Amino acid sequence: MPLPDAPPDGGRCRRTEWGRVTENGPAADWLRVRAYLRENRHELSRQAARLYPASFRVAGTDLLADPAWLPPSPVPLAAVALSRTGPETPSLAGWPQAVRAVLPAPGSGPVVSTYAAAMAAYARPGVFENRTTYRLLDADLRDPAGTLTFCAGRYFDSTNIGEACAHEFAAACLGERADPAGRPGLPLRAIVAEPWNLRRRWANLAVSTLTLRVDRAAGQASFPLHWRDPGKVGHAGGLYQVLPVGMFQAASDSPRSQVHDFDLWRCMLREFAEELLGEPEVRGREDAPVDYQGWPFARRLSQARAAGLVSAWVVGLGVDPLTFATDLLTVVAIDAAVFDELFGQLVHANAEGRVLAGEGRGFGFTADTIDRLLAGAPMQAAGAALLRLAWRNRDTLTG
Repeated sequence: MPLPDAPPDGGRCRRTEWGRVTENGPAADWLRVRAYLRENRHELSRQAARLYPASFRVAGTDLLADPAWLPPSPVPLAAVALSRTGPETPSLAGWPQAVRAVLPAPGSGPVVSTYAAAMAAYARPGVFENRTTYRLLDADLRDPAGTLTFCAGRYFDSTNIGEACAHEFAAACLGERADPAGRPGLPLRAIVAEPWNLRRRWANLAVSTLTLRVDRAAGQASFPLHWRDPGKVGHAGGLYQVLPVGMFQAASDSPRSQVHDFDLWRCMLREFAEELLGEPEVRGREDAPVDYQGWPFARRLSQARAAGLVSAWVVGLGVDPLTFATDLLTVVAIDAAVFDELFGQLVHANAEGRVLAGEGRGFGFTADTIDRLLAGAPMQAAGAALLRLAWRNRDTLTG
């Protein structure tokens, strides 16, 4: 079965004028580094991972994790307890002054004071909204019943930290700052320090799901992939990823939805419909949160889960070494008949990129496929780690 194409140069960092930046003045310098970051995310992520101890890497990939984030065996999604607490402000001493070095210079256009504002003004992706999120504060997945603690957050909070640090690292790779292997040349990254320290920075949580179509009669499983279009997304553009992946947030910013949607499965239901079926984003209303029981797709998938034909698991949690994007690593195994009923017509494209199904219903869930995929295609660190962990626990996940 064919795999996604590798970058034409094997993924090496390269000096280009990607995007044909033609604007003159200081903003052009920012756009050039931003373009370089977008084109070289995979290799830059691999280089950034070397700044941190190898003992914090997940399953031999570049994803980073606190040891408490990696359960010894898959945890049923329903066993993960969620709690909410009051807001906290990270102590990022010196950040407002240091971040100026990675923003467009004054006089080049709109005056901005944050990285998200710079993206909105000079390089706005197709999907870029400062919506309310559930900000992750603490996580422990070592026990049979894992725990995740949240407070209120905003999408741009983590963008302002992670994309600014990624921009700084890309500038260092281009030679505009000190060697990226040296901390003195990376003041923003030094302020963040340990990216797995969730209380030191704003950390929005993405729920990354490996969707397995399990054909028990044939003894086979397969999975689709997603290519994230850099023109449409603010994070991980140009990389391959499992799907669906979605920010853990309510369907609307209304207080009722914030309570109603504080549930991992409901978040995943909305993302399944959007990314695999190409449905419009499901949004609640101020006066009426999403009715999951009245929504035929959500009701059918949840019924199949209750009947044991769909199983949902958590296999870990990790942080991207380049952008500090934080992903809950989940696996949803779907009986082949249920998968074909609900996802028999996978879309080829959605609001964030292209959906790849190999030859038919997906790529074979085999050691050879995973090895070739991780060696030959620019995979997002979270997706690479998720595939490795899923294969390691395949008997539990597909049994």
